[in-house]
Amino acid sequence: MAIKTDAPSERTRVKRGFKRAKYDRQTVCDILDAVPMCNVAFVLDGMPVVTPTSHWREGDHVYWHGSTKSRLIKKCAGKEVCLSVSLLDGMVMGRSAMNHSANYRSVMLFGKASLIKDRDEKREKLKGMIETLFPGRWDMLRPITDKELKATAVLCLPVDEASAKIRTGFPVDDEEDYALPIWGGVLPISMQMGAPIDDPRNLEGVEMPPALLNFKIG
Repeated sequence: MAIKTDAPSERTRVKRGFKRAKYDRQTVCDILDAVPMCNVAFVLDGMPVVTPTSHWREGDHVYWHGSTKSRLIKKCAGKEVCLSVSLLDGMVMGRSAMNHSANYRSVMLFGKASLIKDRDEKREKLKGMIETLFPGRWDMLRPITDKELKATAVLCLPVDEASAKIRTGFPVDDEEDYALPIWGGVLPISMQMGAPIDDPRNLEGVEMPPALLNFKIG
């Protein structure tokens, strides 16, 4: 299923700052893949709720998991939800308060969340979560137990009603303000990976997988 880039829905069509909107598949997927944390919005007892959770993408679907008893799972399965991902890339400092801004990348998805019911498919999707972040690690781990699998639910959302919004560059000041002796520019912001820290309960002689040094987000 392809993202409906040629005809964004009324829910995804960007109305304010529409020149920053992107609807193409590559842009949407790049942002979804850039950070493994999203926010899922849904309605709980007539009230709006937003829950942060980890996510991963496989092809044209985004997945997230949780306890089978969690309200995020119970209230989202089979229901309309909104999933969003945002990355802050910089603070934009203009020469007036009104022209301060931010550089960012964001994606918003709408659709009906589906519960993965097949046991083998759920196992494969949980494997996909680990392998998406840490390629090759699943086979290093203790196999998931039937009890763990039963206690865990996986939801998926098709990436077919989506929009991205991006701001880059310098402040856009009023033309006359450029003559003022006030500094303008961008303070870049990025997520950085620190050096891995050994668990003090690691067995003696167990070494860190070298692939962890290649893990990147942002």
